Amino acid sequence: MGLFGIILSLCLLMYLAYRGINVLILAPLLALLAVLLAGGVPVLGTYTQVFMKSLGGYIITYFPLFLLGAIFGKVMADGGAARAIAERIVDWTGKSRAILAVVLACGVLTYGGVSLFVVAFAIYPIANALFRRSDIPKRLLPAAIALGSFTFTMTAFPGTPAIQNAIPMPYFGTNVFAAPVLGTLAGLVMLAGGTYWLHRRAVAANARGEGYGDHGATSADSTLPEDAKLPGFAAAITPVVAVIVLNAIFTYLIIPNMSAAYLAEPRYGATSLTKVAGIWAIIVSLSVAILLAIALNWNRFADVKETINAGTMGSLLPVFNTASEVGYGAVIASLPAFTLIRDGVLGLFPHNPVASLAVAVNVLAGITGSASGGMSIALAALGDQFAQMGQAQGISMGLLHRVTALSSGGFDALPHNGAVITLLAITGLTHKKSYGDIFVVAVAIPVLATIMVIVLGSLGL
Repeated sequence: MGLFGIILSLCLLMYLAYRGINVLILAPLLALLAVLLAGGVPVLGTYTQVFMKSLGGYIITYFPLFLLGAIFGKVMADGGAARAIAERIVDWTGKSRAILAVVLACGVLTYGGVSLFVVAFAIYPIANALFRRSDIPKRLLPAAIALGSFTFTMTAFPGTPAIQNAIPMPYFGTNVFAAPVLGTLAGLVMLAGGTYWLHRRAVAANARGEGYGDHGATSADSTLPEDAKLPGFAAAITPVVAVIVLNAIFTYLIIPNMSAAYLAEPRYGATSLTKVAGIWAIIVSLSVAILLAIALNWNRFADVKETINAGTMGSLLPVFNTASEVGYGAVIASLPAFTLIRDGVLGLFPHNPVASLAVAVNVLAGITGSASGGMSIALAALGDQFAQMGQAQGISMGLLHRVTALSSGGFDALPHNGAVITLLAITGLTHKKSYGDIFVVAVAIPVLATIMVIVLGSLGL
């Protein structure tokens, strides 16, 4: 019954989330359904000590990122910077390439180290303006942001600072540039394949007479009048550049040289500087970028206070949606039957560590709704064994690293994934309208790219 409970809970979560029921109520109820069917597991104890503890821990760690990201996106929208950037991109690429422009804009930011959640908040106003002006259906917008934010720059391109590219390093003795040729090929397949798919979907919609559509405003939309005077491109893009540059400066130069021995004290969480450096860098860079965006466009705001308030409130639903998904994954992973799933997928290809690793990470990422979560569970269970098998068979540790990272970005983007739910909340769209295209660009094509890398790797390329 325990295994049946996990499968039933997961299927209901994906189905009901797709039908538009809010994950804030779905995640705890369906997690507890799995607990009840498991038998012998305390329901209330699991809810308060596993689900809520994981939910709270996620909010404690990442709420500043969501809060500042939402405010930054709203300031960029209401100050006219987002629209100015959008119009310049249209000038450069042409109206027919608005999708490519959005994908590349997201890709540049995430490859530069900006969190995908921050990118979603910051790029949405720009992307929304691009799609409206190019008369492309808004329902394709989440897929375009997903393609640029959590596919090729998250798992494939060598050197990406994404956590999914860092977790495998201690297990395989590699670095973020592992298997650079195969990673680049996989990234190009995702970029080209995803962009082609979305372009064809837009062309087909246009042939049917479907345009941008009639959509109500979201908390992230701009309040700037259509006839408002926009800032110059340099002033508009400066806050975006500041996020990337300052993030890199604080991550690699300033924070590592800070004296922070006090962090080892219990009152500061008994942690280390390396564990908080990434969050600190984003907090500082976003705070400065917000101030820059306000200062450079001061006269264009109808009410700065209302802009900041709207951005603040707009951050709450996305962060709680995502945190609820984290809590759900923690409950499922804590159940006895989950061991059967873990061991089963890890043992599918006992003599092929590359294929076994790919299946294990994909399945576990799909169950937990988390790329990093699924990867961490698989590597914690058998990461050392995979490394030993690889060495015994002469398999490159770089290949194992890259396949692990690529696999984390496949089934993770199922309907219950926190990033998917957050993206839909930001854009004001639903699973029913937009998830089909998200699935193609963020699940199907990345899985195909992973298979390609496994095949080429087995040939010694």
